[in-house]
Amino acid sequence: MNHGRTMRRIAYHAALDGLLSVALGLASTAVYAVPSFARQTGMPCDACHTVFPELTAFGRDFKLNGYTLTGMKQIKATGAAGSMKINAIPPLSVMLQVGFTHVAKTRNVPGGAQNNNVAFPDGLSLYYAGEISPHMGTFLQVTMDNSNSGFGFDMADFRYANRATLGGRPLVYGVTLDNSPGMEDVWNTTPAWNYPYIGSSTAPDNGIAQSQLFNIMGAGFGGYALWDNHWYGAVSLYRSAAAMGSTDRISNVAPYWRFAWQGTLPNRAYLEVGTYGLYAKLRNQPTSTTTTLVPPCNTIATIGCSVTTTTTTTPNGYTKYADWAMDGTYQQPLSDGNLLSLHALYLHENQTRTSGSNILQQFRADANYEIGHRAQASLGYFNSWGSGASVTNANTVIGDTAGVVAEADYLPWENTKFSLQYTAYTKYAGSSTASDNNTLYLNSWLLW
Repeated sequence: MNHGRTMRRIAYHAALDGLLSVALGLASTAVYAVPSFARQTGMPCDACHTVFPELTAFGRDFKLNGYTLTGMKQIKATGAAGSMKINAIPPLSVMLQVGFTHVAKTRNVPGGAQNNNVAFPDGLSLYYAGEISPHMGTFLQVTMDNSNSGFGFDMADFRYANRATLGGRPLVYGVTLDNSPGMEDVWNTTPAWNYPYIGSSTAPDNGIAQSQLFNIMGAGFGGYALWDNHWYGAVSLYRSAAAMGSTDRISNVAPYWRFAWQGTLPNRAYLEVGTYGLYAKLRNQPTSTTTTLVPPCNTIATIGCSVTTTTTTTPNGYTKYADWAMDGTYQQPLSDGNLLSLHALYLHENQTRTSGSNILQQFRADANYEIGHRAQASLGYFNSWGSGASVTNANTVIGDTAGVVAEADYLPWENTKFSLQYTAYTKYAGSSTASDNNTLYLNSWLLW
């Protein structure tokens, strides 16, 4: 599992409910901050979330409107020099996760980590998020890197949003400045935000065909609109960050697009169907290492000899990536405040390079059953497969991986969540011992 992507996704949605809370009067952004949220607005947090971190219509509307819904005390000023309206309390928050991981076979634990590993923290993020000014809001996140215990800039989203009418129908429109494709989405079907929403940093990588394009950390600018509360469209252009160096940087710009239809069905169910895609040409600059003996030694086995190593980077053309996907979301309210939520995604990627081409495909589906906002059970299926064409056009299978994820969650309080997750593989990167990678993961999730 791509833990970095998972943590960013978790942190973002965790903060999103906190953003709602902050914009409505909180000093702390918390995913399930019912006491503070209710204190400020008289509304429970299930006004924003269905099965966490999935959004309700209200939650989607809040995000599309630029995180600007407010109910808290503000500092206001007007005059000849200009006007100002900012929140009286800075919208800061913290997320902490602690995890335990058991892998079926110890040799399959990545990175040399021990099995039955306890990670404390398994995730730690700090946020600053909320309204900047009327019609403008932001989400900023820094996350701790477990490898060096330092904090690094993680995700960013600045928005301007407004409302109008078009053809006698309501229109919500805005512009976004963010640092990751798909971050502006309001559904849980893009690679950045899809199920499962938690994952261990010491579990085997599940090999899912998540295009590296959706993990680009750079700068993207674009616009979006929701017309008649049904038709949604967004287009953004991305450039690589300078800190990425020269390897795998975007040539010119990478366009990202997203279109979807949403509506309420006669049985009170909610349905979304959509498509999205991304195209980019990345510069390939593979590195090579040369080892040189220091005279007078003539063999590396000679006692006391030393060596020098030189790493060189050689330009080697470009790789073109073309991704497109189809997705769907279904939410069905049930009796006693329960809810059934379904997601499905098909993703197709073409990779073209001078030495040949690859095709990566992925199908994902999950079902979530929420029990009265105190517990939830979920089951997901994933399958990725692909084919590569070498210089001799010999077809080979690359990284076929499939399996299921089962998870149970318990929420004793709205800002505390305990999860039990099990991942079982039927295929793993073409290996005949897929079950050796089966993983049990326990997670506690605190926000304040």
